[in-house]
Amino acid sequence: MVVTSDLVRASDTAQALGGAALVDPRLRELELGAWQGLTSEEARERFPDEHAAWRAGEDVPRGGGETYRQAGERAAACLLEHLPAQGTLLAVTHGGTARAALGVLLELPPASWARLVPLGNACWSVLVEGDVGWRLERHNASAGPLLGARDVGAAPMSPDVEPVR
Repeated sequence: MVVTSDLVRASDTAQALGGAALVDPRLRELELGAWQGLTSEEARERFPDEHAAWRAGEDVPRGGGETYRQAGERAAACLLEHLPAQGTLLAVTHGGTARAALGVLLELPPASWARLVPLGNACWSVLVEGDVGWRLERHNASAGPLLGARDVGAAPMSPDVEPVR
């Protein structure tokens, strides 16, 4: 089963993956309110206190938008709702939303979510549900080499580097 954000980049990607996908707006990117479209420098100038709190690792609703926790909860709810009884769910979403959903499903505190490297474009993560909850099997995987990306769980990048298990 394929479920996708209703935003164009994600729905176009879902189409390229093989056709029909269920569209669900809960997979949209994090809502940044008045920060939407601003560079980090512009946000710092216009919202210095919010920007400082965000840079310090606080989960603040930037620009009156939503927190990472809120985005993660809405995306995780979407994924769990559409999870088939048998088989695989492929979700096409956006970087911030993917990171937040991973944080919620892995039951990590929001302050630690920044430790998950952002997904590169057209990269994916693999979660597997087990007896003790969700486990991250792969992260930032891609079909080919990607500058700066590391497929955690795939073959080592060099003889000196072992994948994280």
